[in-house]
Amino acid sequence: MTELTFLVTYTAKAGRRETFLRALAARGLPETIRAEDGCLQYDYYLSIENGDDILLLERWSSAEAQQAHLKQPHMAQVRELKEQYVENTTLRKLAEVK
Repeated sequence: MTELTFLVTYTAKAGRRETFLRALAARGLPETIRAEDGCLQYDYYLSIENGDDILLLERWSSAEAQQAHLKQPHMAQVRELKEQYVENTTLRKLAEVK
């Protein structure tokens, strides 16, 4: 099994970072995702240099688990919230660990 790690940087629309994070939490989305099969880590970190940036660190037990995650019904809610509050998203895949 090959573990995957992703660094996702969200740049929130000006002044909307906290609102985005509160909306995710209010719907229980981080906890729901953390409970998915194969989720090893799913944590948000705030930039102290840019008040609009959020770093999401995701670790998955396998590519299959990560792909199944993307197809979960609750991910539609995440996409909806991103449309409302996020200006830009960048994804960086780190080296896979076997």
